Amino acid sequence: MVRLATVSSSFHARVIAARLGSEGIVTDLRGNVDGVYPVGDVHVYVDQEDLAEAQEVLMVDEVESAFDDPDEGAELGPPKELWLVLGAVLCIAAALFSRTF
Repeated sequence: MVRLATVSSSFHARVIAARLGSEGIVTDLRGNVDGVYPVGDVHVYVDQEDLAEAQEVLMVDEVESAFDDPDEGAELGPPKELWLVLGAVLCIAAALFSRTF
């Protein structure tokens, strides 16, 4: 087995392992994979014969993600409904507060 990548979290390492596994590439995760505290690097290893293909798969994924629209499906800030509920709560609180004085 040879090291393909080193990442800073076990989640990222598992995503890489799952992506390579979908292509039939066997991976081995070493380092702080299931540690109590999520600190430390995780190394992703593949067989020597699969190294070139694994590098190509990761590179293709990275290139394709560079063309993704960052605003696609992403909503910045809280939803409009939350503002409506917050406004209603503030109106009710103001009405109750004005009756007590």
